Amino acid sequence: MGSLEEWGLAGRSFGTWITWFLIGGDLYTAYTVIAVPAALYGAGAMGFFAVPYAVIAYPYMMLVLPRLWTVCHRHGYITFADFVNGRYGNRWLTIAIALTGVLALMPYIALQLVGIRVVIGAMGIHGEWPLAAAFVILAAYTYSSGLRAPAVIAIVKDVMLYIMVLAALIYIPHKLGGYARVFEIANQLLAHHTPTATIHLKEGQFLGYSTLAIGSAIALMLYPHTATAVLSAQSANVVRHNAAMLPAYSFLLGLIALLGYLALAAGVVTKDANMAVPLLFLKMFPEWFAGFCLAAVAIGALVPAAIMSIAASNLFTRNLYGALLKRKMLPEEESRMAKVVSLVVKFGALLFVLKLPAPYAIEMQLLGGIWMGQLFPSVVVGVFTRWFNPWALLLGWAAGMSSGTAMAVALGLKSSVYPLHLFGSTYPMYAAVPALLLNLAVSTVLTLLFRAMKITSGRDSTDAAAYIG
Repeated sequence: MGSLEEWGLAGRSFGTWITWFLIGGDLYTAYTVIAVPAALYGAGAMGFFAVPYAVIAYPYMMLVLPRLWTVCHRHGYITFADFVNGRYGNRWLTIAIALTGVLALMPYIALQLVGIRVVIGAMGIHGEWPLAAAFVILAAYTYSSGLRAPAVIAIVKDVMLYIMVLAALIYIPHKLGGYARVFEIANQLLAHHTPTATIHLKEGQFLGYSTLAIGSAIALMLYPHTATAVLSAQSANVVRHNAAMLPAYSFLLGLIALLGYLALAAGVVTKDANMAVPLLFLKMFPEWFAGFCLAAVAIGALVPAAIMSIAASNLFTRNLYGALLKRKMLPEEESRMAKVVSLVVKFGALLFVLKLPAPYAIEMQLLGGIWMGQLFPSVVVGVFTRWFNPWALLLGWAAGMSSGTAMAVALGLKSSVYPLHLFGSTYPMYAAVPALLLNLAVSTVLTLLFRAMKITSGRDSTDAAAYIG
């Protein structure tokens, strides 16, 4: 644990199966189990966008991430911001990338704690001490063991989740009279929601649904915790194998989503849609198995929260503090600082949950997805071409971040589907997509302008041979 590579990436030693459980534990969090069914419980078919976005994400992962892994492994990069620094040689662009990652991760970690709080509340346990206890457990096992700890626990968590979901989707529909009856009741009840919803997409929802899927897929593979899980793999082939195997999680996600309709059909009534799944388990299962299911959700929060805190500390140590330091840090210094920062990050997320209403974390997470999409030109395009000028990328990032944030704020942070008015028509789109298009347009125009003005494009210190194959 004496270096950041060992503590933060487990020495890049994970094989196919450990990486599969780690990435799955990383992407399918407690909040996924809570929020995706909650979206169907409250908004009907629109909540299913999470399923096609996972389907889109894996071919994208197959194309981009093995190449990124190769470059990062060859140069000892710990984060995607390290890659951007090596590729473009621009300190301010590197800081922008790292800052975006840290800001997007904080509400994401807080959401995992919100998931634990929902589970604890469903069991009738109130007060702050259970959440504080979960924080202490999370802090202790990541501080001492780094990425290896959540990798091991991810296996337990995923086995429990599969048992939970498969049992729920066989046993509960059987008790309710079959799936035809479940869908019929869910559709009837959704018609009385405000706003009304159905189990099918309504007219006017198609563009919002598709852009949510595309934009979310783009952002998913750029999150720092995804980078941490991917860069811990022992080879580029391990990453490719995972891109081929991870659709098993997409199947699981589709099943998880159906829990929202099961909750409606089972007569679960709650003003907080996030309580729908825990209340469903408590209502339909024997107490001992309901406890098992809620424990699976709680463990499903600890694993991603641990990986996210490690990813945030990697970014801060290497690309924020490290970028501003006048000298290169020693491996022991990096490791020591990352451990401390991981504690600070988790403590900050705990305070966020305890002192602010839960909707704040949810609303900030909407911004997080919009922000992460703005790294696409620097990271994803950057792994295929060095055409863009780094200063143009920095200004494009600023344009995308500001416009995406403005659209979300204009909606009161209650939604991320913004009604874009163009040429006399209205196009409801996920705010990340028009923000990214603006980002790419600004980056392209300014790159051409800077070339005409002969403004330096920085130095690429990466090995050209790493991009072959």
